[in-house]
Amino acid sequence: MKTLFIRIALILFFLSLFDENGVSQTVNKESTWQKIAPYFASPEQFKAKYGPYRSPLKFYDGREVKNPSDWIKRRTEILDRWNGLMGKWPALITNQKLEYLDSIKKDGFTQYQVRFNWVPGQKTHGYLLVPDGKGKMPAVITVYYEPETAAGLGKPELPDRDFAYQLCKRGFVTLSLGTTENTNSKTYSIYYPGIQNASVQPLSMLAYAAANAWNVLAKVQNVDSKRIGIMGHSYGGKWAMFASSLYEKFACAVWSDPGIVFEDSRESINYWEPWYLGYHPQPWRKRGLITNDNPAKGLYPQLVSKGYNLHELHVLMAPRPFLVSGGSEDPVNRWIPLNHSVAVNDLLGYKNRVAMTNRPEHTPNPESNEVAYSFFEYYLKY
Repeated sequence: MKTLFIRIALILFFLSLFDENGVSQTVNKESTWQKIAPYFASPEQFKAKYGPYRSPLKFYDGREVKNPSDWIKRRTEILDRWNGLMGKWPALITNQKLEYLDSIKKDGFTQYQVRFNWVPGQKTHGYLLVPDGKGKMPAVITVYYEPETAAGLGKPELPDRDFAYQLCKRGFVTLSLGTTENTNSKTYSIYYPGIQNASVQPLSMLAYAAANAWNVLAKVQNVDSKRIGIMGHSYGGKWAMFASSLYEKFACAVWSDPGIVFEDSRESINYWEPWYLGYHPQPWRKRGLITNDNPAKGLYPQLVSKGYNLHELHVLMAPRPFLVSGGSEDPVNRWIPLNHSVAVNDLLGYKNRVAMTNRPEHTPNPESNEVAYSFFEYYLKY
């Protein structure tokens, strides 16, 4: 009997090395790597260039980070500093499960409308897409202005943003989320405990909401909690960047053209707005570029004046991999701030953890999305 069990276990093991079409998982992994490998290399003109950005490999008091043990302390210092500046999160909500409101069987997957508490006292709804099949699967949370677009239920004039749908068709459980009510009211973000007395910068609260989404998605029966990523475009790209940087349980991330560092000359890289890092009680500043007549308020001008920039959040990902799906707001010279993340990963002994694609337009396209989806396949499926 013991011999029979051993034989069965060996058969199951060898079957696990092949996909449903009988193709070796090793072959799949290698072919997927070939699709994404070119995007982990900085162009020669930007290699080892670090620009005006303060080195994350120096403590705030100037001491150098010399080894991985030092990095653990430095990482804690960065995280504590930024959380102190942006405001402390409420306790994470870890004791809930998704509420299933309805379900629709579709071609190869089931679409569920779901609901859960993403901040204390506030529920949100989204779409959970579950591929047909059994066993634990990788998963990706997608974030945007509303949950319909990424779930493939959005407007046809916004093509190539159906990230959750496309990833589900590739074998990922996906959870599509958005700030529908606040987008409709043009307040866009999450304000805790209220819009007139927010104690946490709204972009950090979006990250907190995503962390709670991670915790509720991790309890879904088909989901492997060690293989959950996050992705978003533009507004959602900022959201995904902050969520994955501030919450280390996200295994990897794709940030689509959020503007990965501060840049006051670009209207879409608008971290100064009150729904991101420039919160102040209403009435709010007039939306748009910073001018003498329309200055930035709140935390944002303090961050800039003291030399902080978002590369300090990027490095919190190390050694978890991330891809910048760059467009008009994140051109190829963004390798300069990204080199700081490469340097941290080098210190930790990791390669191929920082990648970037580039396209002229802000809008994602089939080519940029193919790399993003292949990135998730490589790091979460194989």
